[in-house]
Amino acid sequence: QLQFVESGGGLVQTGGSLRLSCEASGFTLESYTIGWFRQAPEKEHEGVSCISVDGSTYHVESVKDRFTISRDNAKNTVYLQMNSLKPEDTAVYYCAALKEGCSAPEYEYDYWGQGTQVTVSS
Repeated sequence: QLQFVESGGGLVQTGGSLRLSCEASGFTLESYTIGWFRQAPEKEHEGVSCISVDGSTYHVESVKDRFTISRDNAKNTVYLQMNSLKPEDTAVYYCAALKEGCSAPEYEYDYWGQGTQVTVSS
């Protein structure tokens, strides 16, 4: 059974940091592009960061210079390091996988995690 286990969310003050983890089971994560998405109340689902099989990365403009995505293939895990957090980063964060590259649209992602809540207090 293919699944993700996400962890690392929580409550943090403005300017704080969190590291989200997305551990895969049932498949080899290194063969997939992995994206992080977020869903805030009353806002659209948003792609945040992505890392392709070759290690190239993408970040949405609002998180550039603050978020870093990385992968540890030995641990079958992708991380999202989030620094200088802002209240507008508050959302449920999801990781997802697909075979294509980071330019693929959201609907092409095949596998999704259950999400982890990130709350940034002002």
